[in-house]
Formats: sequence, structure tokens, C-alpha cells
Amino acid sequence: MKPSLVCAVSLAASFLLACADPVREEARGIAAPYLGQVPPGLTPESFAPGLVSSPGWEYGGTFTPDLTEFYFLRFVAGQDAAEFVVFRHDNGQWLESVVSPRVGQPFISPDGQTMHLGRRYMERRGAGWSEIRELGGAFADFRIMRLTASARGTWYFDEAGTDGDGVIRYSRLVDGVREAPRVAGATINSGTWLAHPFIAPDESYLLFDGRREGGFGSSDIYVSFRGPDGAWGEVINLGEEINTPAWEAAASVTPDGKYLFFNRNMGADDYSDVDILWVDAGVIEALRPRE
Repeated sequence: MKPSLVCAVSLAASFLLACADPVREEARGIAAPYLGQVPPGLTPESFAPGLVSSPGWEYGGTFTPDLTEFYFLRFVAGQDAAEFVVFRHDNGQWLESVVSPRVGQPFISPDGQTMHLGRRYMERRGAGWSEIRELGGAFADFRIMRLTASARGTWYFDEAGTDGDGVIRYSRLVDGVREAPRVAGATINSGTWLAHPFIAPDESYLLFDGRREGGFGSSDIYVSFRGPDGAWGEVINLGEEINTPAWEAAASVTPDGKYLFFNRNMGADDYSDVDILWVDAGVIEALRPRE
């Protein structure tokens, strides 16, 4: 695949920007997933220092199901807005391209055919993506920051509320028909600043972040496991290895189920230094209730 096929997306829904040339090329080995990084253990580490994580702001990393493309957002010194970036593994190299200005927090569906961007989305078109489209309909009035999807097509999404009062909602796909959004219920929607849900592909657990009694800091990451009756169980804090007095948010699990990715404010009061971190997904399984 030629670097020129790493296509840009448009801020407008009517057309695509010209394809972007890679600004960095690094040989990482043909069989090197995760940008050639050594996988972490049960202690979180910044992901791909010098390539992704830096002293600046990086946020919202997501892989395609085949692990050959990694999308994320970042600010670059001297620029007024964040940019949308992709690393694509091709012919033994990871090729970096700036796709476009920021277009929403990306999440790629388990089948790899849809890239969700909050209340917008793109569909896979060969090696690239379609123009940006609006969800519209019953979703048009929600200020969605992040939307994720299960393998069955169930959506879980947040809403940028006012002073921390946003809630988490879901929408099922039943016989090919998208249901109207429903509030996830009091078990999930307890606390403030609830945001960035991640629904597991098999819908067995839900990750999200917010402020709840007994938390560690500004925003913590929580998990709820689905019980035998289909209801969401007790909300569990992921613990002090993941959550700190700083802001942690926007957790997700890689398509192979091996690693938890999330974001952390690394100390700047203005959130100008946010890293993408990763850790062995065993930290989630260790919290799963045993029958």
C-alpha cells in the first residue's frame, strides 16, 4: 500500500481532503504490532514515548481490529487546534500521517467498518474512509463526546452536560433497526462528570469515567460487569494503579482484548500534558466477580 492511500478526512460532510503524505517513517519489523512497543505489565506505561506520547497533549487512541492502524488526537506546539493522526503498518514500517484537523474522538467498531466520531461517523471504503456523516435523527440533539459499539451493534455514549450533569445512554440494534437512546440507569449514572463509556465487544462489561464517592482524584475510571440477569452490577473503581489524584479518562480495550488504553493528565494545570497510557487488561479481569 502506498503512503498516498492514507487518506485525509474532511471537516465537511460533502467531500474528502487530499490524501496526506506521511511525515515520519519508522521501520518496526513486519510482525511488530503496537508500533513496535514492548507490552506493559500490570503497571501503566505511556504508550510509544517519542512517537505518540510526548510532553504535549495526546488523546483518544484506537486501533483497527487487525492492529495495523492506530488513530489518535494531538496538539502540536504552535498550532491553534488539535490534529487527527494515524500510524499505519505497511510493508514492515509504521507510517505516520496527519489525517486532518480534529474531527471528534475516534472509535472503530469491532467489525472495522465504522469509525465513530462522537455524533458523527465514517464508513470503511477500501483502504480509506468515506466522507464524515451525521448520526442525525434521535441523536442529533446530544452533545456526544464519545460513542463506542459492541459486536452486536449496541451503542453506548455520553453527553457533554452542564457542570458535570451529563449522563450515559445506550441504543440497541434490533433486527437491523436502531432503537431510540435510553438512559443506562442509576447503577451507571451515579456520580458526576460521567463520560467516555466503552462497551466490551461481547457486552460483558462497561468502562467509563467520572467522579464518585471514594474516588482517588479529579476523574477516575470505573467498570461494571453485566450480571446473569443482564443488569449492570456494582460499579468498581479500577484501583490506585490506574487511578491517581490526577485526571484519568477515556478507557478502552484493544481489539485483541490484551491491553487497556486510557488517558492521564501528567501534571499540567491546563491539561497541556496528557498522555495515552496502556496496561495489561488483566487489571479488568482481576475485578470480575466470581460465581
